[in-house]
Amino acid sequence: MTGTGIGAAVRRKEDLRFITGRGHYTDDISRPGQAYACFLRSPHAHARIRSIDTSAAANLPGVLAVLTGAELQADKIGNLICGWMIHSKDGSPMKMAPHPALAVGKVCYVGDPVAVVVAETLPQAKDAAEKIVVDYEVLPAVADPAKAKEGPQIHEVAPRNTIYEWALGDKAATDAAFASARHVTRLDIVNNRLAPNALEPRAAIGEYDAGSDSFTLWNTTQNPHVARLVISAFVGLAPEHKLRVIAPDVGGGFGSKIFIYPEEVVALWASKRVGRPVKWTCDRSEAFLADAHGRDHVTHAEMAFDDKGKIVGLRVHTIANLGAYMSTFSSSIPTYLYATLLSGQYAIPHIYCEVDAVYTNTVPVDAYRGAGRPEATFVVERLVEVGARELGIDPPELRRRNFIKSFPHQTPVIMTYDAGDYEASLRKALEIADYKNFPKRKRESARRGKLRGIGFSTYIEACGIAPSQAVGSLGAGVGLWESAEVRVNPTGSVEVLTGSHSHGQGHETTFAQLVSDRLGIPIENVSVIHGDTDKVQFGMGTYGSRSGAVGMSAIAKALDKVEAKAKKVASHLLEAAEGDIEFKDGKFIVSGTDKSATWADVALHAYIAHKFSGQELEPGLKEGAFYDPTNFTFPAGCHICEVEVDPDTGEVTIVGWTAVDDFGVVINPMIVEGQVHGGIAQGVGQALLEHAVYNSDGQLVTGSLMDYAMPRAGNLPSYKVDMTVTRCPSNPLGVKGCGEAGAIAAPAAVINAVTDAVGVEDIPMPATPQAVWSAIRSRAQPRQAA
Repeated sequence: MTGTGIGAAVRRKEDLRFITGRGHYTDDISRPGQAYACFLRSPHAHARIRSIDTSAAANLPGVLAVLTGAELQADKIGNLICGWMIHSKDGSPMKMAPHPALAVGKVCYVGDPVAVVVAETLPQAKDAAEKIVVDYEVLPAVADPAKAKEGPQIHEVAPRNTIYEWALGDKAATDAAFASARHVTRLDIVNNRLAPNALEPRAAIGEYDAGSDSFTLWNTTQNPHVARLVISAFVGLAPEHKLRVIAPDVGGGFGSKIFIYPEEVVALWASKRVGRPVKWTCDRSEAFLADAHGRDHVTHAEMAFDDKGKIVGLRVHTIANLGAYMSTFSSSIPTYLYATLLSGQYAIPHIYCEVDAVYTNTVPVDAYRGAGRPEATFVVERLVEVGARELGIDPPELRRRNFIKSFPHQTPVIMTYDAGDYEASLRKALEIADYKNFPKRKRESARRGKLRGIGFSTYIEACGIAPSQAVGSLGAGVGLWESAEVRVNPTGSVEVLTGSHSHGQGHETTFAQLVSDRLGIPIENVSVIHGDTDKVQFGMGTYGSRSGAVGMSAIAKALDKVEAKAKKVASHLLEAAEGDIEFKDGKFIVSGTDKSATWADVALHAYIAHKFSGQELEPGLKEGAFYDPTNFTFPAGCHICEVEVDPDTGEVTIVGWTAVDDFGVVINPMIVEGQVHGGIAQGVGQALLEHAVYNSDGQLVTGSLMDYAMPRAGNLPSYKVDMTVTRCPSNPLGVKGCGEAGAIAAPAAVINAVTDAVGVEDIPMPATPQAVWSAIRSRAQPRQAA
């Protein structure tokens, strides 16, 4: 390993420009002749559009165009789509309703875009939008997923607002396991709805070039090639080779910037309509209404145990709210990214899960950091913790009794876990958290009038989202491989072109570390290029903790080819047989001799074409690769949360956090630890603070940061973070994903700790002071006889 290679805690190369204000985001871009877009959005959750009068708006100074769904239809612009097919238990396909980029005839949620104004300046566009007159016939709305099937029908294609009724597992075998069980733990769980709130709001600039009849889209996207594919092949705005998508620096995504949104389609379309570049930047209030939300599950779950505390069965029924329309990947989140992880870290012989996905009059719901895995972990880890309490078994001990201990392990819900050591993570976490002295700390808290609790979350996730064969068989509309190209310049510096996209993960550092490690060159001599469909070969982007396991594996494959070619060049340069060339630490050596050549010597020699005259060797040193893994990666670990609760106010203070994760081979421990910290912060936010709330009329009542509580530094503890290592056998680097682990583990750990402190199980998320205080009061009341 070089000082900057694999395993080194190298400071992030990209941070200098970010912390000095020199990042280059979509909103920083201004195109010649640029105009500005402002969207008029529906104030109603459900309504028919009787008429739209745009005349007053169109006559205002500076207005270039006022466009509605009627013009969109006239130009034959297609609907947005969901790219993952799910079939119901009866074999019928999911009910995907039309989703136009501008509403046609009807609006289905507050924030649904109805019209767009394009003007010389943004203030002019905003003023004109206020002059558009829309005559609505307001219809009854439904926002609660538990009431969706009995609520007013939203789309003709979906009776009872049902998108699919899906199931996974063996129902008969699971029911039989429950029938013979010694004990059954039951829970009703609401996994609260979340707004993503990335630091950088979404933005788009559409530009049409009449000379080449082509479009360029600058966009805050996590996967520019997928955006180009969907907009060209399904929306039908332009042929793929006539559309360039550029994702410059992106200020966070958390999944919410994977999807194809109406605004980017409209910006492109409007740019051709007005003959000018069109820019739209979302403000924070608009983001609450228009960005895809996450989570929002209503679940009843049951776990069956035998007389030795072994789990013999798990039954889950979930209603998943997908909002008013299906988003790009929304169908897969509560199915194949959720139910397939319900085995957790445990050897559960029988699992059966039913998921009913429903439409409601709310903004669409799709992937948010963890995407299905946090929901699954919350179900399993709450059941195990409550089961331990009901059975009178120490929670770590109950987990130990049920851990999977041999690999590979085939779960009853599709997944084959390839490697892991769950006992090692638990053992190390218990030691770091000083679990044996928790009773002493609990007594000390009691002397100060506080309630102290401890909660566990031994999570697992499937990430490195791929392989294509697996996801294709489960309904994915595209393969989930990744691509890379490694270009060696004549001076020996290297350019890496990757189909992955960085929006906070540190790819410019970690990808360069891999190259530095393999080629023995300084990390400063490596540049990483991504995010531009005209520069980079087709790639699938970044989500599902896939950039390391899939994206870097593609780079490793390309580096294999580069090294093989470089050895051929070196053999010519050193006048030796190719088989005698060894490459190590940036130097080519003829085995058994003192003859050698540096990396820079060989790189230059590769471009001196006349040296190869008569040789079967092409000049140059550039190689590409595609990588499609054979399995997901399965990071796992143990998080332990310790809390104090003020019984007079219900306020929860996290006083300790231990995280021990198994991410396989770690490229950069500093960056990985940062990812864990960030994930925990978001998980704590869900557990204690965050909740996107719609009232019964479909109005978002948490539509600003005054009402939607985000975690602050004071809400978070100092973390104790450590790792165990089992190599992932399904990729050449042995790495597993790390970006979502904290958000997956944290909610269950927090709620398990709070319920342990209070002694009441039915505390909802978020466990606000009011919710906790009410639970404490209910505990103090005598129970009514049934």
